[in-house]
Amino acid sequence: PNRTVDTCRPREPRQSGTDVLKLALGNPPMPLRLEIKKKLSARSDRVKCVDLHPTEPWVLSALYSGNVFLWETESSSLIKSWEVCDLPVRSCKFIARRSQFICASDDMYLRIYNYNTMEKIKAMEAHADYIRFVEIHPTMPYVLSSSDDMSMKMWSWEQNWECTSTFEGHAHYVMMCKFNPKDANTFASASLDRTIKVWGLGAHQPHFSLEGHERGVNCLDYYPGGDKPYLISGADDKSIKIWDYQTKACIQTLEGHSNNVCSVLFHPRLPVLVSASEDGTVRIWHATTYRAETTLNYGLERAWSIAAAQESNGLAIGYDEGTVLIKLGHDAPVASLDTHTGKLVSASNNDIQSVSLKGAAADHADGEKLNLVMKDMGSCEIFPQIIQHNCNGRFLVICGDGEYIIYTSQALRNKAFGQALDFAWSAVGTGDFAIRESLSRIKIFKNFKEELTVKPPMSAPEGIFGGACLAVRGADCVCFFDWNMGTFICKIDVAPTAIYWNETQEMVLLVCEDQGFVLKYIKDLVDKAVSEGSVAPEVGVPGAFEPEHEISGTIEKGQWIGDCFIFSNGHGRLSYFVGGNTMTLCHLDQQGTGPLFMLGYLPREDRVYFMDRSRNVVSYRVLLSVLQYQTAVVRCDFDAANAILPAIPESEHSSIARFLEAQGHKDVALQVSKDKDHRFDLALELGKLNEATILLDETPCHSQDTTDSMTKWKRLGDLALSSCDIPLAERCAQNAKDLAGLLMLYTASGNRAGVSTLAHDALNQGKFNVAFVSYFILGQVEECYELLVKTNRVPEAALFARTFLPSHISSAVALWRKDLKQVSERAAAALADPSEYPNLFPDLDCALKVEEIFKQNRGKLVSASAYQSAKDDLDLDLISLMKSQHATAASDAGFASSANHTKSTRPTKECASTDSINSEPVLTSVSSKDDIKDGIEADEYKSVLKGKQKGPGNEADAILNDDFGDDDDW
Repeated sequence: PNRTVDTCRPREPRQSGTDVLKLALGNPPMPLRLEIKKKLSARSDRVKCVDLHPTEPWVLSALYSGNVFLWETESSSLIKSWEVCDLPVRSCKFIARRSQFICASDDMYLRIYNYNTMEKIKAMEAHADYIRFVEIHPTMPYVLSSSDDMSMKMWSWEQNWECTSTFEGHAHYVMMCKFNPKDANTFASASLDRTIKVWGLGAHQPHFSLEGHERGVNCLDYYPGGDKPYLISGADDKSIKIWDYQTKACIQTLEGHSNNVCSVLFHPRLPVLVSASEDGTVRIWHATTYRAETTLNYGLERAWSIAAAQESNGLAIGYDEGTVLIKLGHDAPVASLDTHTGKLVSASNNDIQSVSLKGAAADHADGEKLNLVMKDMGSCEIFPQIIQHNCNGRFLVICGDGEYIIYTSQALRNKAFGQALDFAWSAVGTGDFAIRESLSRIKIFKNFKEELTVKPPMSAPEGIFGGACLAVRGADCVCFFDWNMGTFICKIDVAPTAIYWNETQEMVLLVCEDQGFVLKYIKDLVDKAVSEGSVAPEVGVPGAFEPEHEISGTIEKGQWIGDCFIFSNGHGRLSYFVGGNTMTLCHLDQQGTGPLFMLGYLPREDRVYFMDRSRNVVSYRVLLSVLQYQTAVVRCDFDAANAILPAIPESEHSSIARFLEAQGHKDVALQVSKDKDHRFDLALELGKLNEATILLDETPCHSQDTTDSMTKWKRLGDLALSSCDIPLAERCAQNAKDLAGLLMLYTASGNRAGVSTLAHDALNQGKFNVAFVSYFILGQVEECYELLVKTNRVPEAALFARTFLPSHISSAVALWRKDLKQVSERAAAALADPSEYPNLFPDLDCALKVEEIFKQNRGKLVSASAYQSAKDDLDLDLISLMKSQHATAASDAGFASSANHTKSTRPTKECASTDSINSEPVLTSVSSKDDIKDGIEADEYKSVLKGKQKGPGNEADAILNDDFGDDDDW
């Protein structure tokens, strides 16, 4: 039967040892609430031994096959393996101080490896028979080994792994040995001779023996705490015995396994002891009441070894078919920070300690370990799993083992106690709280006295939360109740893991698995409905909560400061949420300490405090004035914000400006920000060209030619161009060395002098594309040709000359041939020079004439106003036009010559003369320049006539007759 609890009478402290068992028999405690999660399950050959690294997420497994595996628990992956020998490896242990591990195998050898480099450091024959176990001394450079040769040996790595002592006295195999954590100069050994012997490092004979097992003893372990001189052992008689090694008495025998017990241990952090057996089960027992809490069976056949780490809640298990790592409870330290007084209360096992954090971080940098001296407050009679201060810090509650005890926070005096699955403080009354007494019964206490019982509208409540309202969580929802009357207020269809209320009780954050929901609580509406009694039991108060924002991502723990919520996300970042925006304050340094758990924020210290698993405290600076300013901005109270701003250091103004920018107040952000880069960005966004220009003009000389500076000038130039500020755009392009932009500006505005200057600057800067285009626009085709030649673009120069500068074709071909000969002489010979093969260059004479005319007239510019009348000239085919003019001139000359020779020539001869464009009389008759239109020379015309006379057939013959080499040469 459950014991009746008088909350008004202080509870007497529990006793220890056998008295505890008598008390427990009359008043059985509630089961230990210990969440168990499997973190690693790795199949392999039989695992004879496992070990956990003290700081890294690693599990070391010794296999019967002769291998050693190193598993990474977070990714469940095998990261390293060693082939030790062909015989079983029965034991392995980390030597973290030296980044090494040691393993013992059936070939009687001890081997030491560096687990970082995988190098074998030492191998030595240690015993005359199988080595069963190795143990690392906690402080000194010693390793102890036990063997089937009935002896134990101690080895020193400082003496090159020499054996410094040998311990003999057992009459059978020595299965295990363990150092005493409270007295490292003593150790105990377990043997198949059914005894446990306790030894001293300086003596070769045991101090005493513990006898009681009916069969051989396989394993043992010391109790890690300082309050009990206990030792646990497991044997082939299927039993587990608890010994007091001071009185040498067996104080308890635990039975439940159906086969040999292979491994036992006291958990270093939790009030449990664990046993593994060849029956395939791992049993967890309460370390105080010795009650069997749970049995684990993962179906991997026999369990051979278990291991736990000092700084984590992990438990590694070695089975016949692999390795398993489970997590017992949570890694977070049990502690609570009173944000009113700055007093930190924490638990180390059952011991309660306190320290004041006021001024402790004054001379410490962010993330630096604080030098704190903990003060012992006393011992708690239950194992603490939760410590939490009430709303004003006068009281604190300690929960564990399904019970709660309320103490005064200053002297740890008992105020109230009882049984409860969950506990929650009210945010209103000093002595107001609620408990979940059973699966369906929730009670509210007023001033430490039971007031009423709440029946939530759900079948199985899973937890309760305190604050302005009492919240009861179900499987898929949370219900809110009034503290005074227990009135149902609202039901929300989310299942939060934590609920945080701000100080004014206007905002509430529901923390779910991967996101959070910020709600606004309409307190006046709820109070009015409750006082008037108009709340429908099934409906509650409509509109009691209004959704405001969502926070994406994980929220590990946090605290409201005004309307700002500061929190850690569990991934090494400290962030805060305000006005719908989440911003990162800093990245937490967790490399050397492991995960950091947020304790809280002290406004007077302007610091957020964290604790690691070793109960070391670090802090990070967060200014309260900054949070107050942001709260005022979110509330649109700009008068209050302006009053707070002078109190904020200028070093924080830039972060304030980014917050203002996110809130849409960019003009104010521009005034507040001290970061020139940020101010420049804001000036561009606001279109303030003059201010942006001034900021860039203030750039130091040594930074003006940097990529960042030129990028800013280009951005400003783009904005100036879109604003039609052409002079500023030109200046920006010049400062940014944006030659392409300058080319666009100059060509669009018809700035011929600018294009000329640009061509020269581009050539000097090696921007040959821009230089080429500039020269081409200016009509300076000679410079274009020379540029192509200078940049070793000879083929392009030849083609350019063929099109725009026919007078340079021969020189271009000569250069091309010279360049191409380095690759293929036949290919170079195949290039045709017009001086050698004029038949391959039809109309070349016309092209030369067009080039001369172009050079003579390229200085004559056409104004932009004449574009409509001159645009058609852009499509003229100058070669065709020249040929047409030649044909017209030839026609006129032919008619004139025919008339002059009519009287002296026969008609047939006249026909021949007029029909034959190649006849000598015709050529003679057109040799005069006076008869040629537009100044076309007779020789040029003759060349044109010869080209026409040759025709396509003759041209093809000329090509075929030229020796360009056989096809095989290509």
